[in-house]
Amino acid sequence: SELRSVPILPIADRPDPRRSPRLLVPVLGVAQILAWGSSFYLLAVLARPIAEDTGWSFSWIVAGLSLGLLAAGFVAPRIGHVIKARGGRPVLIAGSLLFAVGLLVMSLAPNIGIFLLSWVIMGFGMAAGLYDSAFSTLGRLYGHGARNLITALTLFGGFASTLGWPLAAFFVESFGWRGACLCFMAIHLGITLPLHLFAVPKEISGPPPEPELNVTADRPAVKAPPRRLFALLAVTTLLSAFLSTVISVHLLTILQADGISLAVAVTFGALVGPSQVGARFIESLVGKYHDPIWTKLASVLCVALGLGLLWLGLPLIAVTLVLYGAGIGLESIARATLPLSLFGPADYAPIMGRLARPSLFAQAAAPSIGAFLIEHGSPETALGAVVIGALLNVALAVGLMAITAPLRKAAR
Repeated sequence: SELRSVPILPIADRPDPRRSPRLLVPVLGVAQILAWGSSFYLLAVLARPIAEDTGWSFSWIVAGLSLGLLAAGFVAPRIGHVIKARGGRPVLIAGSLLFAVGLLVMSLAPNIGIFLLSWVIMGFGMAAGLYDSAFSTLGRLYGHGARNLITALTLFGGFASTLGWPLAAFFVESFGWRGACLCFMAIHLGITLPLHLFAVPKEISGPPPEPELNVTADRPAVKAPPRRLFALLAVTTLLSAFLSTVISVHLLTILQADGISLAVAVTFGALVGPSQVGARFIESLVGKYHDPIWTKLASVLCVALGLGLLWLGLPLIAVTLVLYGAGIGLESIARATLPLSLFGPADYAPIMGRLARPSLFAQAAAPSIGAFLIEHGSPETALGAVVIGALLNVALAVGLMAITAPLRKAAR
């Protein structure tokens, strides 16, 4: 069947108009920084101290994150349906509690099995408490008006590793890795939980909103079959997640393969974070003037160009990493705003959940696949494979533009 107009939202609940999104976005932003820093980025600091203290295999310790991402992928679609039915507030609250429980179990883990179990709990927390749930919450509350709010939220998220890594290092140095886990647990109970509990608005009953089209209030329905459109969107979102994870994990190894010292490689790698934030800031200024599909196209082009120049070995490493960082910074916005534009707010949360599952699975597999290519080939082999994937993603984005062209033409 073809995409069609949604007559009304499935429940006649709307955000409390007294709660301004100007308050909600900073609240969610602070919570996202703390949530990302204590989950996805945690083992970058804690893995080595854990291995040295316990004697557990370093590979198995790092596998905890992959296991967590797998767990998140399994429950992500269900999380989306819960947000659609009940709103995002209870899901974000549950995310804070799951993070706290997972970190408590991790701090007490007597063996690697319990440690891995803690990451299953952390994975459920990541599904409920990271970007996708926060984006879905904004979409559920503010409909198409959430686009600028989502962009603003990603500006906060760009500082997750910048703030999270030094905080984790301070905790480890002061209290050991188990104490660091307990400190982050306390942060979730003392900061993120109250923020979600008291600052995220409840949805109050009211007159049902006016009928909305699936794209914008004045756009006709998409003429392309929804399954083909959704499949294409899912594949390009998955591929973007896979590529960024491979590079995030193996960037320093790839840079050092060209004879660059670790210190210099770290210095170059540090350019990625500010480039993400800079690109998101520019998007926040100009995003209202163009369709999100152009954000997606700019994202994949920047990633492909940056990685391609790096693979060619040109003496432009800083430029290549700035381009790459800008690309993945824009991708965070595109993967949230493009589904909202294409499918509308009524089913936005379930769609985000469905898109998240394959992407999380890809992120879970990416470090191992990258390591396999490096071990059985070379860092250049791994980078070449990533470049091919980036070029494929450009083709997919162009195909997505072609499918949705009637929408943009009708909107003009």
